[in-house]
Order: sequence, then C-alpha cells, then structure tokens
Amino acid sequence: MTYVVTEACICCKYTDCVDVCPVDCFHEGPNFLVIDPDECIDCTLCVAECPAEAIFAEDDLPEGQKQFTALNAELTRQWPLIVRKKDAPADADEWKAVKDKMHLLKR
Repeated sequence: MTYVVTEACICCKYTDCVDVCPVDCFHEGPNFLVIDPDECIDCTLCVAECPAEAIFAEDDLPEGQKQFTALNAELTRQWPLIVRKKDAPADADEWKAVKDKMHLLKR
C-alpha cells in the first residue's frame, strides 16, 4: 500500500509533508504535490503534517478521489523531486476549504 495526495492539495501545496518524509518520495508540480508509489514506505508521517488533510492511504481514499492513485504515479515520473519544505503559496489558506479543484490542476 502507498499513500496518495488528493484533490485537497491543489492550489494549497503546503510542503510540511516533505520535511517529515524519511525516503524523499514527494514530487512537486506547479500547484500540487504527489507521492511516488514506488518509493513510499507507508510510514504515515506525512498524513498528520498536511494542513489540507489531503494525504490518504491508498486503501482509505475518500469517495471520488480514487483517480488520484494513478495521477500520483503518472506525475511522479514528470515532476521533480522535492526534499525540503518551502513556503506555501500566499493564498493557500483560502484554498484549503475549496472543493472540486481538479480543473485547477496545473501539469
């Protein structure tokens, strides 16, 4: 099993999760993070660190978020590795409560 970044991360892109990852499995896109399923060791440390509550175990994905398993795997191959926490976008807190953000994902 792996952990998956879901829609709640879009436009928020907090990177608190990156700081606690012991295997550096996060990759960064323009407005979203993804987890490399081949590198994730299922340690769960990232889950509690995500202010947007966007990270779930693959087997526990909320309804309507299952497609993010494949999306994380796909974008991991395209986006660069991120190994250090960065400042969140200035408007990240405003995006946290917004639903249905898939159309805003920048590849």
